[in-house]
Amino acid sequence: MSVTDHLHALNAVLPGEEPLVLQESQDFWDDRSEEVVDAAHAEIEAAHQALAAALTERWGEPKKVDLGPYLEDDEADEEPMSHLSQLCGDVLVWQRESDWLALAIGQADAEFPIQLLAAAGTATLP
Repeated sequence: MSVTDHLHALNAVLPGEEPLVLQESQDFWDDRSEEVVDAAHAEIEAAHQALAAALTERWGEPKKVDLGPYLEDDEADEEPMSHLSQLCGDVLVWQRESDWLALAIGQADAEFPIQLLAAAGTATLP
């Protein structure tokens, strides 16, 4: 997908809902070799960087948010951060007029696809 496609897809990201998968690699059930995984990660990382640059141009510098506290808090029910904390360690967050937009690279487990994720919310972030 192109940056333009990703930006268009972000219109579907609503506050408090599960993260939207913008792009994902193949899964790694059959081949977890270093070269296959590294190539997949590089492709998703390049898409992440290009989209992050476009979002920064639109809304300014993002804030990096550590998701560790959301993962460690069994009482936390703050979506989409609770869901994202299961997939990645941190997110980049841009403040918009009425909410924020988060962008991250995540992977559920070593065999699962690497994903470019977007989410939105209104909760106050640390």
